Formats: sequence, structure tokens, C-alpha cells
Amino acid sequence: MGENASFWESLIYAHPTCTTWKQEAEGSIYHLASIFFVVGFMGGSGFFGLLYVFSLLGLGFLCSSVWAWLDVCAADIFSWNFILFAICFVQFIYVTYQVRSVSFDREFQELYIALFQPLGISLTVYRKIVLCCDAEVVTLEKEHCYAMQGKTPIDKLSLLVSGRIRVTVDGEFLHYIFPLQFLDSPEWDSLRSTEEGIFQVTLTAETDCRYVAWRRKKLYLLFAKHRFISRLFSILIGSDIAEKLYALNDRVQVGKGFRYDIRLPNFYHVSLLETPPVHPSHHLQRGSPRRKPTGVTNCSSFITQ
Repeated sequence: MGENASFWESLIYAHPTCTTWKQEAEGSIYHLASIFFVVGFMGGSGFFGLLYVFSLLGLGFLCSSVWAWLDVCAADIFSWNFILFAICFVQFIYVTYQVRSVSFDREFQELYIALFQPLGISLTVYRKIVLCCDAEVVTLEKEHCYAMQGKTPIDKLSLLVSGRIRVTVDGEFLHYIFPLQFLDSPEWDSLRSTEEGIFQVTLTAETDCRYVAWRRKKLYLLFAKHRFISRLFSILIGSDIAEKLYALNDRVQVGKGFRYDIRLPNFYHVSLLETPPVHPSHHLQRGSPRRKPTGVTNCSSFITQ
């Protein structure tokens, strides 16, 4: 303990304290360097935040190097500041290269701003998602089918970028799919990664449409490598299915003018004891996510899960 105490005492008291202070201030270069440091440390996050921080810190270290060379004439101070300036410069070049490499077409840029950026998804993560679909936007002409009931296999997940898709079952209208909604989220959710299936609905383009498509196997490989992306798509798909369910809920009425609420199936079962018994269509079923209802009036179709 005595040796440690003497070490700290020598470290603290080895240098004489300042008895007199310099009357004159340092040169303008020193103060300019300090200003760059203060402003630089106010930078944000992300690519552009890094560019902001490294550029201003680099200028601050450069000014400190010039100050040490011209005013202080201290080789060690100059060397350390110049090394730090070089590190900031290299980092700035590296981040600039990353920003230039993470560039997208106009439609993918708009998709990022509208859907992924509000969720705090970085450009590097978004780039992995875009590369998974080969950075391609597919065109579907008016009245052409994206999927046909009982024929088209479920082998991809698609997100509508522009246009409007009409969903029908046995020729009866179910609902529309609008931009920034998935075309086949119920089908995706109804199958496990090892299962195969076919569409139980028909999806037809009401206008000229453009969509992004991820192949099923390729997307599952991406999920296996990046769990964060898997959780992201799970949230997006779940939200998309919920929107479709509640959109259909507005069109459904049960019995004597009651509005059907998918959150309260048991309540309606009790309320309608006097009406003919309604079979399990009230309960959300695993399997086909889109089905026609039974025992429900004033509605041509309904989604169950």
C-alpha cells in the first residue's frame, strides 16, 4: 500500500503547480480548433451523422496540429494531433464510400422513406433486404393476375409499390390491396418454412401495378443470417394481416344488425342464441387465412386465420 501511495503522490505532485498564468491568450488557430471540437461532438447518428462528426473533428485536429507546429513548437503535441487528424480523414473516406455504395433506384428510395425509415431501419440493413429481391421491381399490367385460386403456388412474398390489387374468391369480391401492403401476407403466415401451399384466392390488378417480390427460400436464408430482419418482417406481416382483417370487419354484420367484431367472438355467440347456430367461422382458424364466412349476413367474404 505504501508503494502505491508513493506512486500516486509522485504522479500528482511531481510537477510544480501553476504559480503564474499566461497573460496573453492562445492564437486564433487554437480557438478555432476548440470550436470545431465543440460543434463536431454535436453530431447525430447514421451515415450522415458520422460524416458530420469525422469532418469537424478532423478539422479540429488539423487546426491543433498547425497550432502545435507554429505556436507551441512541441513535436509530441503536433504528432498526436496529426495522427488523430489522419484517422478522422480515413474514417471520413470510408463512410463516404459506404454511403455511395448504399444507393437505390427511385422506387426503392421512396419505399425506404415511406415504410422502413420510420421504423429506424438503417440503410445497411435495408440494403440487405433490397439485395434479397435482386433490387428488382416487377410490373403487373391491368387485369392480369398475380395469383389464381387453386393454381398458383405460394413461393414468394410480395409488397405492392404502386397500383391496386383486387382479391376475389370464387368470383366474389373480398377486399383491395393498396400500396405498401403485402400481396400474400395471409398465405405467408399460414405456412411454415418447410411447407408448401397454393393460393385459395385470386389476385387481379385493377390498375397497372408494380411490386417487389422476395423468393420464399431466399428470404428464409436471409432470416436465418439476420434475426433482426426476421423480427422486422414478422412485425410488418402481422400488422398487414391485422389491417386486412379490420378492413373486412367494417363490412361484416351479424344477425339483427349487430356489427361483427373479430375481438369478441364469444360475445356474439351469446348474443345470438335466438338465431340459428353459427358454426366455427366465428373463431380464427389456423390454415387458410382467407375464407368465405358461414352464418354471416350482408357480407360476401371474410378473412380468418
